[in-house]
Amino acid sequence: MSFEFATAHRVIFGAGKLNQLSKQVEGRAKRILFVCGNSSDAIVRVREILSAQGILFDEFHVRGEPTVDTASEGAKLARSCDMVIGLGGGSVLDAGKAIAALATNRSDVFDYLEVVGKGQALTEAPLPYIAVPTTAGTGSEVTRNAVLESPAHGLKISLRSPSMLPSIALVDPELTYTLPPAVTASSGLDALTQLIEPFVSVKANPMTDAICREGIHHAASSLRGAYHNGENKSAREGMSLASLFGGMALANAALGAVHGFAGPLGGMLHAPHGELCARLLPLVMDANIKALGERQPENVALQRYVEIAQIVTGNKNATAEDGVKWVSDLVNELKIPSLSAHGMNESHIPEAVQKTLNANSTKGNPIALTESELMDILEKSL
Repeated sequence: MSFEFATAHRVIFGAGKLNQLSKQVEGRAKRILFVCGNSSDAIVRVREILSAQGILFDEFHVRGEPTVDTASEGAKLARSCDMVIGLGGGSVLDAGKAIAALATNRSDVFDYLEVVGKGQALTEAPLPYIAVPTTAGTGSEVTRNAVLESPAHGLKISLRSPSMLPSIALVDPELTYTLPPAVTASSGLDALTQLIEPFVSVKANPMTDAICREGIHHAASSLRGAYHNGENKSAREGMSLASLFGGMALANAALGAVHGFAGPLGGMLHAPHGELCARLLPLVMDANIKALGERQPENVALQRYVEIAQIVTGNKNATAEDGVKWVSDLVNELKIPSLSAHGMNESHIPEAVQKTLNANSTKGNPIALTESELMDILEKSL
């Protein structure tokens, strides 16, 4: 057995921890690029913290999911700075990671991108980056890649490097208290996906296994509570932990067919990543369980699906199929729309399947699904 494990240089977790941001920037930066969205109440607080420290800062606002142009534009601004702070959901945090990397690695962005670019390694260390999530979903604060959309290719692809792990992940569950139910649902189910897929992936290892088991437990016991009552502090904390653990797991194991679908479909449909993962999760689980049972019954992943079911249902006698039903019922309760609501129809399926077969995430799936099985998943998602 052999494996590696890496995460953000430092993780700071807990309600009210945003107040520690001043300590983390004091004496470390003269000018900061503050990457943020538009809706978080914490934007004003970060401005106040930086101003109180007498630190000059520029703001770069990310609207929607970041594109390659977003990252390139932000990197130009960051070259006059010595630190980047990202505050927001996964899109904002990914944008901040890419900006911090491209600020010091000045070749064309496509030189570094996977699939549509040259995939060259970064040669210079990115600017120090502090990631502050305001949602509980992607775990981007502890991952080593940034997902960017290339509109010209109709794809979402990754800029990836071990050096892109944030300097500090500052996770304050209080920042998620005001998330609307729909965002809580899609981001929370994304977090659950990012715990289940690494747990059954071909690159699972003992460290990620322990993290996934704990994270699945927190997601299963917290997501409904956070969705139905956003001010449920315990539930919000549980989901922030689940998201953090999911990020650690995916960065050190692998994902699977859910994310193999989500990348191409995100580029094709311009649909929110979390909603895509949420709708596809129970369908991929079901397809994997059936394929494993038919072709690889000895595969340890089949028993992992039983364990997942036992964790989420709280029933030590639960079957793998019980886990699928539990997840499917949760997706319906949290009102996740079908893919047809995002404009997908049967004509999209052949292209989506071919792109999914070539996606890096698909390679982590516990069993190679056939084209027919992948098509069946998408047909059921409509």
